[in-house]
Amino acid sequence: MSETDPAAASRIESSFVRESLLQEKTNGKVRCHVCERRCTIVAGGFGWCRTRQNRGGRLVTLIYGAVSSLADNPIEKKPFYHFYPGTSALTAGSWSCNFGCPWCQNWDISKVPPPGRGKYVSPERFVELAENAGCRGTSISFNEPTLSLEWSLDVFRLARQHGLYNTYVTNGYMTAEALSLLIDAGLDAMNVDVKGDAAAVKRFCKGIDVDKVWATCRLARARGVHLEITTLVIPTVNDADEVLRGIAGRIVAELGPEVPWHVSGYYPAYKFNAPPTPVQTLERAWHIGKEAGLEFVYVGNVPGHRYDNTICPACGALLIRRLGFDVLLNALRGGRCPQCGRPIAGVWGDQQIKGA
Repeated sequence: MSETDPAAASRIESSFVRESLLQEKTNGKVRCHVCERRCTIVAGGFGWCRTRQNRGGRLVTLIYGAVSSLADNPIEKKPFYHFYPGTSALTAGSWSCNFGCPWCQNWDISKVPPPGRGKYVSPERFVELAENAGCRGTSISFNEPTLSLEWSLDVFRLARQHGLYNTYVTNGYMTAEALSLLIDAGLDAMNVDVKGDAAAVKRFCKGIDVDKVWATCRLARARGVHLEITTLVIPTVNDADEVLRGIAGRIVAELGPEVPWHVSGYYPAYKFNAPPTPVQTLERAWHIGKEAGLEFVYVGNVPGHRYDNTICPACGALLIRRLGFDVLLNALRGGRCPQCGRPIAGVWGDQQIKGA
């Protein structure tokens, strides 16, 4: 799929344009292998996400260093609950998305193609800003980070040299080739948003094959990337017991019972007007996850909820108490429960960042 819009091309500042990785040239067309849409793009045309363009038989990215949003965020906001708790990550977003979700919470940047203006942030400057802010790591988030592949790779390599961790908050629809490049460059952790079962994802996210998201998760686990899963529980879309049970069951069977699952409350946004997710629905999802065999299930977007804390799955001891994005108590000792000594899956604050 591709689109042709010469006027749009002229509005893109050259500072954001770089040769795209993972491209295949065929008879004047170019196929993009960054995300699993794998768009074939005609001369002058754009891919589905509109961040990739065929310029004279050469695929370019239009968002290298194009930062729409920049914030020093608690790692818990991603959410990561089993990865350096209590630390912060300098977080950057860019423009557009490769999904078409009508409820997008960040629609003001994810539904916008690359603008002809905006802030250019080099990888060197981004890492410098992270260090100046006292952040422990980096995060590419807000819109779909896979679209910023080339910039992410340069950021991650540099950040690792400076002893910072690197994270992605993603819909998981990257190709295996793209994920391998990210891991080799220094990707330490991913939070993947599993949006529902096959039917819901195909319908609401505009033709997406959810099995490819699960394949990304399996590859990340196999390559040693810390993984957490989030499901934004949306009434009428993915809140049925069988859908939630299916997601929980696949996490256990394909990724492991120790992988955390965040079931988060939705609020109406963009073009979707279903009512907010009732807390009772999130609690039901929590119970479904535990019944499926998951060791760690968290209720999100309900600050102060008892299911937002980390409990030892062996003895029931309170390990981490949270209030919103704040860690009020971290009782872990060397990644173990202080009462029974059980190892708790995760990457904890007393562990050195790889490659540092």
